[in-house]
Amino acid sequence: MNETQTITELARDFGVTTRAIRYWESHGLVSPAREGGNRIYSKRDQTRLKLALRGKRLGLSLAEIKELIDMYDTVEDESTQLQSFLDVLAQRRAALEQQRDDIQAVLKEIARFERQCREMLKADQSAAKASRKKARAS
Repeated sequence: MNETQTITELARDFGVTTRAIRYWESHGLVSPAREGGNRIYSKRDQTRLKLALRGKRLGLSLAEIKELIDMYDTVEDESTQLQSFLDVLAQRRAALEQQRDDIQAVLKEIARFERQCREMLKADQSAAKASRKKARAS
């Protein structure tokens, strides 16, 4: 990565839109310098964007991402930031595990309904077949 980048270069390098970068800028995740009408992103901005994208991939909220990233600027001892990150990860893991459990419960419910529907169809088909036989015999 270059020492500084334009918004177009940054978007290309990170595989995001310039609109997304401006959105993150409006929420204080990056704060580019200005040269005329152009935004110029420093190494610090590039690092903050990389961290924001990681947080997004993990499913963290914008507020959680911002809080964690802002710690880099204010904390001299990384242990506080690392502990906060571990806490956020634990919460995210718990939420995902709950979602997984909920999904498994719904899948079991769907399987039960499918079995019931198949049994009802089978019973209806058997009844229809018996009815046709009876009608032919009469």
